[in-house]
Amino acid sequence: MERKPRPPSADQLIQYALKVKEIPVDTTSAGNPVDSETIIKTIGPHGPVPLEDTYYLDKLFHFAGERNPERVVHAKGGGAFGYFEVTHDITHLTKAAIFSEIGKQTPVAARFSTVWGERGSADTNRDPRGFALKFYTEDGNWDLVGNNTPIFFVRDPFRFIHFIHSQKRNPVTHLRDWDAFWDFISLLPETTHQVMILFSDRGIPDGFRHMHGYGSHTFKLVNKDNEPVYCKFHFRTDQGIKNISPQTATKLAATDPDYSIRDLYDNIAKGNFPSWTFYIQVMTFEEAKTYRWNPFDVTKIWPQSDFPLLPVGHMVLDKNPGNYYAEIEQLAFNPNNLIPGIEPTPDKMLQGRLHSYIDTHIHRLGANFNQIPVNCPYRVRVANYQRDAPMAIDNQNGAPNYYPNSFKGPEPTPRGAWSTYNATGDVKRYKTEDEDNFSQPRILWSNVLDDAARDRMTTNIASVLKLAAPFIQERTVKMFSQVHPDFGNRLRSKLPHFQESAEE
Repeated sequence: MERKPRPPSADQLIQYALKVKEIPVDTTSAGNPVDSETIIKTIGPHGPVPLEDTYYLDKLFHFAGERNPERVVHAKGGGAFGYFEVTHDITHLTKAAIFSEIGKQTPVAARFSTVWGERGSADTNRDPRGFALKFYTEDGNWDLVGNNTPIFFVRDPFRFIHFIHSQKRNPVTHLRDWDAFWDFISLLPETTHQVMILFSDRGIPDGFRHMHGYGSHTFKLVNKDNEPVYCKFHFRTDQGIKNISPQTATKLAATDPDYSIRDLYDNIAKGNFPSWTFYIQVMTFEEAKTYRWNPFDVTKIWPQSDFPLLPVGHMVLDKNPGNYYAEIEQLAFNPNNLIPGIEPTPDKMLQGRLHSYIDTHIHRLGANFNQIPVNCPYRVRVANYQRDAPMAIDNQNGAPNYYPNSFKGPEPTPRGAWSTYNATGDVKRYKTEDEDNFSQPRILWSNVLDDAARDRMTTNIASVLKLAAPFIQERTVKMFSQVHPDFGNRLRSKLPHFQESAEE
């Protein structure tokens, strides 16, 4: 019987050994040679351990600090490296160097992830997928930090913290709490659109290669004449959309919890490089003033019938990480990393994210996280007035650390300025809960999903909604009924609580 070849991920150590021509000398972290990796020093064969076994201490102290704090969200994920290539001219819309000419290639790092689960959780949980990209441009790094869905659960960053708390483990029981999840969802109808996508067929993608990616937020493109337009970013998988059924996902969670990471690694190792086609949608400032929906509301899409997809280029991932921890776990994305020609907008969630990511990275990786090789903007010389702090690798060769100075320190450039815009209005907390929360979900229900997909989605919702308290079930069904009466009726028919109530 012919033996089935092992996947590349299983053969990693064998492939490494084949490449090594000479076994290296074992050393301490300072490069000093050591005489044993298995025997500790003792005073006599059965005596105590002397403090002079410095190599044991070297290993012990390093081992105790081998793991940084995990990400608060998107803790479990995989990634790879490749390039982005321009295929269509959009220089009339943006001066961003990455898009300067057709055929231009830019190195890129990608990380895909689940959201709520810890580092050891299963890849096949029903959960949005993070879709984060770092482009190493000659104007510094551009980070596009999005998801596999074009929208999000909430439109105000204050609510994001509460939303994540409702998804994470209960602080008392340390268990996932479906009361908390559905209580939050049913009290904030703006979540309806994203919850429908989450519990649709696309809620469990078949690995990372078979899902789209979105910047989700509204951004601004600015051209060389300083003329701005609003835009949204789309990466559409060239492999085609594929999803996993709940039954298959459950089996994989038990037999191969790292399914998505393994699938990505093995396909790249085999030369089956995944790719995505990059598109943008464009909305003028005049169109934004009168558009029927708030163009900065991340709980809503821009319909392609109103704002067609414009092709820009394609991304190919053709290189696996050399070391997961160094290049993927330490990979840090920041929506603040914007290059000339790409700017933020009044999108409230985007504005909130501009502050949160850098704080997270400093907590997780330290103040010099941008000096870690995988985060380093290596295609541009970094020159500023930041110095020192733990793990400072580049202290800028004796340049002055204050400004202004007379000693040839770096000078600001007008090229780094963002476009000018007007902002007026009273400064206060504006409520958005009562904005239109159901018209786009209604379109999704009536015009996008077929009857079989509606049935599967309501079955998926009912499978976990039934675990919530009865009063929360009732409020949630009422919320979904505002999308369409049939939506609520289907849920009622699949929830034991309503059947028991009818029998009483």
